[in-house]
Amino acid sequence: MTLSLGIIGYPIGHSISPIFQQAALDHYGMDATYQAWEVAPEGVGEFLQALRQPDKLGINVTVPHKEAVIPFLDQVDEGAREAGAVNTIVHRDGQLTGYNTDSHGFLQALRDARDFSCGGRRVLVLGAGGAARGVVLALIREEVAELVIANRTLARGERLASIARERGINSRAIEMSWNELALAAVSAELIVNCTTVGMSHGPDSGRSLLLQQQIPPTALVYDLVYNPMETPLLRAAGRAGASTLGGIQMLVHQGAASFELWTGKPAPIPVMLATATRAMAEKV
Repeated sequence: MTLSLGIIGYPIGHSISPIFQQAALDHYGMDATYQAWEVAPEGVGEFLQALRQPDKLGINVTVPHKEAVIPFLDQVDEGAREAGAVNTIVHRDGQLTGYNTDSHGFLQALRDARDFSCGGRRVLVLGAGGAARGVVLALIREEVAELVIANRTLARGERLASIARERGINSRAIEMSWNELALAAVSAELIVNCTTVGMSHGPDSGRSLLLQQQIPPTALVYDLVYNPMETPLLRAAGRAGASTLGGIQMLVHQGAASFELWTGKPAPIPVMLATATRAMAEKV
């Protein structure tokens, strides 16, 4: 019996997950396929019911379904419950369990690609949406020294900052204005873009939330956007002399954690990363 895996979203045509996940399955010679399914919001429940079939190992979940899938699951892992979002569903014996591997992917990419530890660091997070929540929870666990969250809506940023303060982290929210960003960035050791600003084909394609002169050369600038691989923010950071890290690393590491949950096998990360990088290069 050929086993089935995949990713659901709406739309989903942009995803390169099928390319690098299939490479991982093929690496082990598994009789399994990984494909992309475009599922409209009203079809999520019906799709997840079909996921209980014996040949289905599980799926990845991307926007806009990360919260919508939760009511249809039998169990939700503590990390996913804390994040309020599920990006991985595992099927075992008719039961569906939701996980969130985003925080793991975020931290593992930092460690593997840049040998960077967040503990005791001053961090600036751009954005306060779902991706930012996963990042902030990871930074809290790493016990950063200071956390500044910049968001267009100050109240939303403050809600996320308050979660960090409740866990003993020195945290505050600021508005996404040039002056406030400049003041926050100047002392930051890690700057993380959790927004879609700079993403290809998005409404803010070609834009950067920070100018070159606002980025300290001693910082590491980490952009979760992976298309394009070098975003406007990363170009500005490079010109400023700062270290950079693109979103392809996190994408692969969160996918690798999903792969291990489904299969019980160590993810072949070099294979997955090389395949993902090649796929993105071909899109240029």
